[in-house]
Amino acid sequence: MNGIASSQTITATAILLLVYAGLTLFFVVRGARRTGSMADYAVGSVNFSPVAVGLSLAASMTSAATFIINPGFVALYGLSGVLSFGIVMPLAAFVSLIVLTKGFRKHGQTVKALTMAQWMGSRYQSPFLTRYFAVLSLLLITFIVLICVGITRVLSQALDVQPVYVLVGLVVFVFGYMMFGGANSMVYTNTLQVGLKLVVAVVLLGSGYRHFSEGVHGFLAKLSAIDPALVHSVNPQSYFFRDYFEIIFCQIIVGIAIVCQPHTITKSLLLKSDKDVNRYLLTAVVVLTLFFMVVFTGLYARLAFPNLMVNGQALKMDAIIPAYVLSEFPVYLTLLVVLGLAASGISTLEGLIQSLSTTITADLIRPAVGEKFFSGQTGHRREIIINRSVIVLLAVVSILLSYNQITHPNLSVAVFAQNGVYAYFAAAFIPVFFGILFKDAPRMAVVAASIVAIGVHFTVYYAELTPYMHAPVKNPGVPAALAILSSALVGSVLFIILRRNKQNEPVYSGRSPSAMHALADDRMP
Repeated sequence: MNGIASSQTITATAILLLVYAGLTLFFVVRGARRTGSMADYAVGSVNFSPVAVGLSLAASMTSAATFIINPGFVALYGLSGVLSFGIVMPLAAFVSLIVLTKGFRKHGQTVKALTMAQWMGSRYQSPFLTRYFAVLSLLLITFIVLICVGITRVLSQALDVQPVYVLVGLVVFVFGYMMFGGANSMVYTNTLQVGLKLVVAVVLLGSGYRHFSEGVHGFLAKLSAIDPALVHSVNPQSYFFRDYFEIIFCQIIVGIAIVCQPHTITKSLLLKSDKDVNRYLLTAVVVLTLFFMVVFTGLYARLAFPNLMVNGQALKMDAIIPAYVLSEFPVYLTLLVVLGLAASGISTLEGLIQSLSTTITADLIRPAVGEKFFSGQTGHRREIIINRSVIVLLAVVSILLSYNQITHPNLSVAVFAQNGVYAYFAAAFIPVFFGILFKDAPRMAVVAASIVAIGVHFTVYYAELTPYMHAPVKNPGVPAALAILSSALVGSVLFIILRRNKQNEPVYSGRSPSAMHALADDRMP
């Protein structure tokens, strides 16, 4: 290891992590006592306040990417990264969250949907869509990998331990306790984590106050002395912020669609009443605003490491913020920030484990095995056992993929994760958007739109169809934006055509138009 952490920091970090683990297990046991079925595991059986659920949403929407990985991009590329990750994308996500949450919750509550895939299948009366989105949800494993790598980077440096040992311990602990409590324990643990993250966000944002002793212009002058590109709104030297198309256009589209992730949009199903939605959204947006501002810390880190070197070794992008924390703060603040950074990832990791394992169990395995196998009290226990087995399998896959990203990253684990996650929500956006806004959106239109999104995203990325893809590191935001636009175009055209054909359809064989429409719908996927 590089020896950034002192022996005092190493010992104190180990003790603090043990205390945190103990508190987490306490909340897990408390939640697990009220988890008697897959429905309890997926959406909870406890009446949580809208503020608590809003804090849980803020915790799950901001992960290791927000607190560790994205500030690394800013350290490398400057203000262009702040504009992209700290302003444009969050604003677009907030608007989308507010617009989509109420409609999604209304339908989700009506049909008692436990997962995003179930919501899709129920909304369009299509078992195909349920299975299709259950399979697509496997792409979210890439996000799990990002979080595992981010947390491992922080803890391995703080403990001065080889990353592989930290990675295995982290996965065994978090995946292990998520086998039991589910949504009930997750809201408790997320509340604990979001409290830590609030404190850490304030500490990180305030850590560079001395750099403003000569005002904003003095701060920018220091950055410009390192690299003039750091103070411009675009950075042609980067792979992500080369022009306003990448920084603004793509991030607006991605920000709007990013809400369509199961661990995000399904959080509203934890609310027990529609009157709680506004307080839930207000809480989430206020806290998220502070969290997204943390990317600014990347500029402080660049001033601390002008040449991106520490102890004679070049810093990998994902290790910049952990190194900054260990070198910048006194021991007691280092402990707090390290714990908060770990919590920033664990909170989202819990949501991903819960939503992905539920989807695999309820939407893939259960239909394949048959409902009879899960009937009665014995069937409920079988389903929970299968769900726990799925979590074990996810843990093994996560360790293998995460280790590969730690040892052989392509600039950053964020590139690997965004390629998978962006593809998922690009495919989900039009089905969710149409399902919320229109009562009679044709199934064929949303199925085609979703398939086009997946096809365009991966074709543009791997076939390098645009100049943006002709680089050693590809920005997944570009193919995702093109995929969402293509999906919207195809879905809208088919929506208009199918609606028009339905309205003009004559009555045959004495059947009413509604009966003919139902017959036609039954033939759709």
